[in-house]
Amino acid sequence: MELTNKVALITGGTQGIGAETALKLARDGAHISLVARNTDDQSLINEIKSLGRNCILLKGDMSKPEDCERVVAETIAALGDIDVLVHSAGGAAPGGLLNGAKDVWYSAFDIHIHAVFHLCMAAVPSMKRKGSGGIILISSAAGLRGVKGALAYAVVKGALPQFTRALAYELSEFDIKVNCVSPGVIRTRFQDFLKPEQVKNNIENRIPLKREGKPEDVADAVAMLLKNDFITGENVVIDGGMSMRIC
Repeated sequence: MELTNKVALITGGTQGIGAETALKLARDGAHISLVARNTDDQSLINEIKSLGRNCILLKGDMSKPEDCERVVAETIAALGDIDVLVHSAGGAAPGGLLNGAKDVWYSAFDIHIHAVFHLCMAAVPSMKRKGSGGIILISSAAGLRGVKGALAYAVVKGALPQFTRALAYELSEFDIKVNCVSPGVIRTRFQDFLKPEQVKNNIENRIPLKREGKPEDVADAVAMLLKNDFITGENVVIDGGMSMRIC
């Protein structure tokens, strides 16, 4: 897909991976609709507009189906039919089977899985009108294997690649490509809780490339998948080789 003058809706779009993805797609020519729970900070929208792109910032809680439907409708009203959907909104879901709260389990499914269902249901008719489209879901390397102390998070992130494959097959007849990216240890605000010794262990012992990833690493992969017209149903792992280790 050539991104010039395409319309991209990005949830979780004002921080971390979502923000960097928005900037990358804008630099590649796309007009951007950002969705966030907090819309006080206008710096990103101003930066995107400085690139000569149209940009809107919508307030929405993606754990609520009505907000998913509304932000799609508002994007179409402001910018036109949607070409690209990137679901980057999410959050931590700590706790295991016996020490995790039930509301954490259900909330994790609402923001990571149910949101994707409702966003896609609302956005796909718009893509069909355009004759093609691209959907990118942000999963996690945590979904590739068991993760101690984060049962709900590992389960929902593991479900996203399967959602990707199933939906890619369903939408292939409409030339709508659906792909997933699974970042590993990426330096965002979610890593701020790590102790220095944990950061040191990640770099020295867990990540073969010996560094944390950057949001730009993920944004570049998202753009690559959108631009390639012969990739669909794939999950691209972006973790510096961490998940390939067997010892």
